[in-house]
Amino acid sequence: MCGICCILSWSVLPCLDDVLKGAAFRCLKRRGPNSSHHLVKSVNDLSYHCLFLGHVLHLRGLLTPQPIEDISSNVFLWNGEVFGGVHVGNTDNDTQVMLHRLSSCNSESDILSLFSSVRGPWAFIYYQAVKHCLWFGRDFFGRRSLLWHFSSDLKKAFCLTSVSALDPEPNDYLWQEVPASGIFRIDLKACTASKHVLLTWYPWKPATADYITKDINQDNVDRIANVLPKFVSVVRNEMGLCLAAPVAPLNRTLPASSTKHHCAVSVTPATVENLQIFLSDERRKKLALQLIEVLDEAVKKRVVCLPRCTDPSRTLTQAPRSSERTANVAILFSGGIDSMLLAVLADRHIPVEEPIDLLNVAFMMKERNQQPGSGKTHNRQKLPSASSPCSEHSQTLGVPNDALLSLFNVPDRITGRSGLKELEAINPSRTWNFVEINVTLEELKEMRRQHITQLVQPLDTVLDDSIGCAVWFASRGVGLTNRNGELQPFTSEAKVVLTGIGADEQLAGYSRHRVCFKARGLEGLVDELGMELGRISSRNLGRDDRIIGDHGKEARFPFLDEDVVSFLNSLPIWHKADLAQPRGIGEKMILRAAAKELGLAASAVLPKRAMQFGCRIVKLENNREKATDKCKRLQVSSAQNRAISLQE
Repeated sequence: MCGICCILSWSVLPCLDDVLKGAAFRCLKRRGPNSSHHLVKSVNDLSYHCLFLGHVLHLRGLLTPQPIEDISSNVFLWNGEVFGGVHVGNTDNDTQVMLHRLSSCNSESDILSLFSSVRGPWAFIYYQAVKHCLWFGRDFFGRRSLLWHFSSDLKKAFCLTSVSALDPEPNDYLWQEVPASGIFRIDLKACTASKHVLLTWYPWKPATADYITKDINQDNVDRIANVLPKFVSVVRNEMGLCLAAPVAPLNRTLPASSTKHHCAVSVTPATVENLQIFLSDERRKKLALQLIEVLDEAVKKRVVCLPRCTDPSRTLTQAPRSSERTANVAILFSGGIDSMLLAVLADRHIPVEEPIDLLNVAFMMKERNQQPGSGKTHNRQKLPSASSPCSEHSQTLGVPNDALLSLFNVPDRITGRSGLKELEAINPSRTWNFVEINVTLEELKEMRRQHITQLVQPLDTVLDDSIGCAVWFASRGVGLTNRNGELQPFTSEAKVVLTGIGADEQLAGYSRHRVCFKARGLEGLVDELGMELGRISSRNLGRDDRIIGDHGKEARFPFLDEDVVSFLNSLPIWHKADLAQPRGIGEKMILRAAAKELGLAASAVLPKRAMQFGCRIVKLENNREKATDKCKRLQVSSAQNRAISLQE
């Protein structure tokens, strides 16, 4: 994980002191706490200046400061992980490997071939010195954030960055996410001559017409250009070059009798026994085992290549004693089927003496009843923090711990504790740190104003606010964990955070999928799933990368591994989900079969519950909002932050 930024100007370079003292610099530095450097490239003859900023979170090989420059003065900024496609040795750093490969590219086709071959998440900025070109883009799914912003005046700065800090000036164009629809190139020499910025676009090439929806037609070009200044235009490259898509096309096959799937949903209860009966078919079992194999490999790639010693005073061969060990991997954990599967598979590959942190977030529920025998309700109190022991805090408030903590018994907390028991039964030798992350309304408002708003933007809906806040607190990992029967303050130090995003999008896990199925049958459901991964970059992934990265941690998405997606895409819809079955069985059916094969029980039949409902953040503020409404809280926080910045 890195924070990368390039500021490009066709007049004078922005004041370096202002940049290094600004809020954007601080946001980038939080993403990459291990190394911070900058590099300036000025070409006076062509009147352009580039400022490159790199902030590195070190997770692989030798620490490689960014920006990195080769002997030809090419400059590279890389925010990604190479999990396949390009060879990276166990002790190699993928930033160095990628620049070495780029330096040997002799044509545009070579560059496209390189990025087509990479398996894993990435966003990059690459300056070709001799050709005066700036390349940039995001991977096929958009798993890493990259934003762009144009000033209203060509002579002022154009900026590419992992995360923005504040709203631009009133006359400037808004920050936008760089579309994950390919990669882009700017010919800086041509821009100087024409006084016009031409974004040359190299789209992802669909394998067939039945592909995951990735528009590469003129309408898509026009949509990109419509939000940019008049002196900026987007054109598809003249040679028609494309990136080769990294996943197989979506299987849109329908059964001959697909009309029968318009029938009502089965009333069979979603029990472990009924799931066992439903999944007794040998074909389903075989497919479940194949899914386990490919998903297991995806998890393995994301948890094994990590430095296992967290104490900088020790070498990697001087492992800490068991009692001193901290987790290197954490999981956003609700106890639902997605997070449970990730935990079981991670357990296979992480050394047994190393803990795994299970991050479970809850927002304080409103008190429902008065205390028995009194006319008073519980007052809202501050919670124990990582620096204040739980028992001392309880005595200060004069309330029992149970009374205070019961206000956080949200649905995800209950299923999380149940899931913890299943994991402890599967591997009692493992230390499973179940981290209870409890958030009050006061802390939510304060952290939204200080941090979360600027990370969520440019997204701005109520849903973006709810998910963004929940993921920010969860991934921060500050809460309580049980030690010898007593809750004690705990802070997760894991730098890798696994998340289950992508499972619902591919396996019909959302309620909208049932609505679609009831209205349009299997054909409508397949169409809907075909669009899900095409829009996941703009709906979820850029935001979640910015949110989790703010803690100096890296989000990793096993369900969006290219091999996992290709396997699931190869299956017809009826092998992945059967929405004629009840909730808890029909959605994500193949995943439930895999869970049963891995020894899971109650969690295998838990119905899907969206994070914002499971952690109860939606109940904490305005209950009458719609998920798609513009979020006024984000707007207010953004205005407050801007006012504070102007005062500094």
